[in-house]
Amino acid sequence: MIQVVAGIIIENKTVFIAKRKKGNVLEGYWEFPGGKHEIGETLEASLIREFEEEFNVEIEVLEKLHDNIHHYPQISIHLHSFICKKIKGEFQLLDHDEVQWVNIEELENILLAPADIPIIEALKKATLNK
Repeated sequence: MIQVVAGIIIENKTVFIAKRKKGNVLEGYWEFPGGKHEIGETLEASLIREFEEEFNVEIEVLEKLHDNIHHYPQISIHLHSFICKKIKGEFQLLDHDEVQWVNIEELENILLAPADIPIIEALKKATLNK
């Protein structure tokens, strides 16, 4: 099972999502950005590295949001999602076709990567409590 991290950035009740690049697995699906955890890194360090590699921005990891396991036909992943904030840089498309800020309530209408769908409920609960 592969360990994967995802960053949830919320600004003004909208959340940052990115569309997977053509030619990649799950191309055309939107996702909460992140990537594979590498041995020797903390989960948080993996997430910081992924945002630097994929968007050329620096983030701060604030808190754990959710954990879930998803079984794709070709692989199983353990997805660790974290609430984050951007602290430096402007988002650049280095590994995605598009990015957008979406109202949290509209996430259910977006074609999200299947492993990311359980994050929606956790995100709604977390934002209700704030």
